[in-house]
Amino acid sequence: MSYDLTDGIELSDEQREFVALARDFARNEIRPRSRAIDEADTEAPMDLWAKAAEIGLAAYMLPTEYGGGGVTDLVTQCLVQEELCHGDIGIANFLTSSSFFADPILSLGTDEQKKKWITPLTGSTPPVTSVAVTEPDVGSDAAGLQTRAVRDGDHYVLNGLKTWISNAPLSQYFVVFATFDPGLRSRGVTAFVVERDREGVTVGAPMKKYGQRGTLNAEVFLENVRVPVENRLGEEGKGFYGLMHTFDASRILIGAAATGLSRAILEDAVQYARERTQFGKPIIEHQAVAFRLADMAAKTDISHVVTMRAARLHDAGKPATAASAIAKLTASENTTWVANAGLMTHGGWGYSREFLVEKWLRDAKLEEIEEGTSDIQRLIISRAVAAR
Repeated sequence: MSYDLTDGIELSDEQREFVALARDFARNEIRPRSRAIDEADTEAPMDLWAKAAEIGLAAYMLPTEYGGGGVTDLVTQCLVQEELCHGDIGIANFLTSSSFFADPILSLGTDEQKKKWITPLTGSTPPVTSVAVTEPDVGSDAAGLQTRAVRDGDHYVLNGLKTWISNAPLSQYFVVFATFDPGLRSRGVTAFVVERDREGVTVGAPMKKYGQRGTLNAEVFLENVRVPVENRLGEEGKGFYGLMHTFDASRILIGAAATGLSRAILEDAVQYARERTQFGKPIIEHQAVAFRLADMAAKTDISHVVTMRAARLHDAGKPATAASAIAKLTASENTTWVANAGLMTHGGWGYSREFLVEKWLRDAKLEEIEEGTSDIQRLIISRAVAAR
């Protein structure tokens, strides 16, 4: 299925070039590696990381003043993310992960901190980075962090355990969210940049996952880690604001990622339905299959539309928290439905590794869980509805 990638919005030639670059990279570099990375389970495609950095895809979304591509509007970022995830969602999320690390620094950091921590992300050999929020007992309730940050002169001492941290096995730098007083809930949350080589930082082995294996996850242990005050982002207790600002944008990008995955599944299912024959004709001519494909197309298109609406609101500086949640909820649940429908269209072969659709179903499920489960998105949306 094809889309008018501008949705009626005029994009600059440079923005169009980034979208075309992402499409070509996804087709020629990402998709051919999709199955092998999935089978390898815990091996990140560092060669693709290097290639993406070389052509500017790893830093296209970062500001030009720090050497990035300057595509800071979410509309264009969503279009690029759709294309990359059309190739492989796990690999694409890894290749564009620098923006997730950079966002709290851009939201909370000083000019000096931005220059120090973001500029290296735009070089030819950028470091891999992570954002460390989730803990064993703290997932959806981000205000309930237990990782402690205790002031000790011109340092903070961090103690705690983070889990399910994307990129952790490879990361050189972490934005760690901790609290100086758990009783304060969100008002105690504070963000720090923590270097991997600081004494007391230990990273666990890569987790074996159900899907999206192109992005590695692991636990991060913090034991009496001394972090200088200049590594604190913003004032004490302001970290939750930065985290929510990050989530507002990243959930919209999840909507775009899920839409890209849905597009891949839909296109694959249509092609298979044209080629597979039963009862003397291609199965696409059987109404049951044709109607399933119609529903897949409708859900994919809806995901695209609500995601782009949220991106436009965000870019316009308007309140976008509810729209972000709607985009994330809709696109993530739709892509799981589309993936299951794609597998059913393939019949028995859909259950085989001969086709990517079984992998895509596994990949899709994570979109309903990461950065706030579907239940959390419904909570956000319901509160917005009640406040009207």
